Amino acid sequence: MSKIDIIRTMNILSKKYPRSTTTLNTMRGNATPFEILISCLLSLRARDEVTDVISRDLFAVANTPKAIVDLDMKELKRIIFRSGHFNKKAVALKEVSKDLIARFDSVVPQNYDELISIKHVGPKTANIVLAFAFGKAVLPIDIHCHRIPNRLGWIKTKTPEETEKKLMEILPKRFWKEFNSAFVQFGREICLPVSPKCSECPVAEFCDRVGVLKSR
Repeated sequence: MSKIDIIRTMNILSKKYPRSTTTLNTMRGNATPFEILISCLLSLRARDEVTDVISRDLFAVANTPKAIVDLDMKELKRIIFRSGHFNKKAVALKEVSKDLIARFDSVVPQNYDELISIKHVGPKTANIVLAFAFGKAVLPIDIHCHRIPNRLGWIKTKTPEETEKKLMEILPKRFWKEFNSAFVQFGREICLPVSPKCSECPVAEFCDRVGVLKSR
């Protein structure tokens, strides 16, 4: 895959998906860093529409670290129940909030190393917070952002962490801001994990179709 093809692919997808409808992307500029962090934790293994509703319900009663800590655990679990794995998520929200209070004066840090030092905050979550809350030039890598560049033939990686490093080397920085938004929507609508809609794909001519056994 040449750099020219990567640029062409990004130009096409950026135009096709100029605005994201995902919960976390729509929170850019419309939510506090803490709310974005909490929504990201709630979004794990949850549908986007569920995350959106649950986040709104939770923030209506608790949208600061202290408010989350003070919220009764049973009530917290009741609010986030539909997100799945609610017991683990409730514990995570409490522990993250306590850590922010104890070590960061209730302020979400703008530094990657500080963010991942917080229990339950991994590389993907840290980069989402840095990108969506603080406008930093980083690459949040979710399942779509990891899977699709490998399918296109841009990279050959096994983990999201490897994907992030490789993309930082080959993807022009001017595309970093819209990369996550475009690839998440592209992955949900066209470049599906199984039986992708190759006949409808706007970038099919630039795709190596790595690992694609059956398509539509």
